[in-house]
Amino acid sequence: MDYVKPLEVAKTMLTLGDDKTGLSVKDLLIRGFLSGALLGFATSLAITATVQTGSPIVGALIFPVGFAMIVLLGLELVTVSFAVVMLAGVDGRRAWPHVFANLGWVLLGNLIGSVVYGGLLYISLTNMGTDAPTNVAAKIAAIAEAKTIAYAAHGYAGWVTVFVKAILCNWMVCLGVVMAMTSQSILGKIVGAWPPILTFFGQGFEHSVVNMFVIPTGRMLGAKVSMADWWLWNEIPVTLGNLVGGLLFTGLFLYWTCSPAVETPEPVAAEAPEELVQA
Repeated sequence: MDYVKPLEVAKTMLTLGDDKTGLSVKDLLIRGFLSGALLGFATSLAITATVQTGSPIVGALIFPVGFAMIVLLGLELVTVSFAVVMLAGVDGRRAWPHVFANLGWVLLGNLIGSVVYGGLLYISLTNMGTDAPTNVAAKIAAIAEAKTIAYAAHGYAGWVTVFVKAILCNWMVCLGVVMAMTSQSILGKIVGAWPPILTFFGQGFEHSVVNMFVIPTGRMLGAKVSMADWWLWNEIPVTLGNLVGGLLFTGLFLYWTCSPAVETPEPVAAEAPEELVQA
């Protein structure tokens, strides 16, 4: 039967986290680069569908294609690593310096891949900057402003809001990884991962790697967003929120309730009473 039970999924999460932590820097950067680019492709496709149909839910239905490719190819996405790789540290399988180094390299790879794809898309949408941004290009610029200066306008409340949206986002993103693990077939993995990813994207929650594409690309396309706006009002709080959502609400909760039981130690033999020893 294709279905994988939760206990086996928990074991897979621990094994996967251990394996990912052992990857070389070269592999982390390459796989991180590809993940960032693929999410960029999926995001621009979703925005295109939204512009063409006038219905954001259509874009949300399409967006999970990028995530499915990342899962099936075994690539590296820092938001997913917040759940599975950090469990390798929690479970004592890997030292924490190795865990955080892994996260740092993957994040860098995701950022480079996202920005590179964004630059290529900018050339495609504007005929290498000779045409003014319209349609999809204009929509990307508007989204970039909505994800930064719109939050900044609310001050502290805006920062908390984007942080909470990031928690909700990665709760679903990491659940998508777990759902993919409940099947051994390609079709089953895709079907399992699709609902949580659709859920986060359709509600406009905040994903740090998606924003690594949207905001820099929006800046290229004329969005009035500074580097400080990008990092202070989105990338930093979103990354922190993604970490909480992925590690706590998916990784740790499933680890605590589904992880294999710790072996019961052998009972210690009781010492003989002192008077018997003396006798």
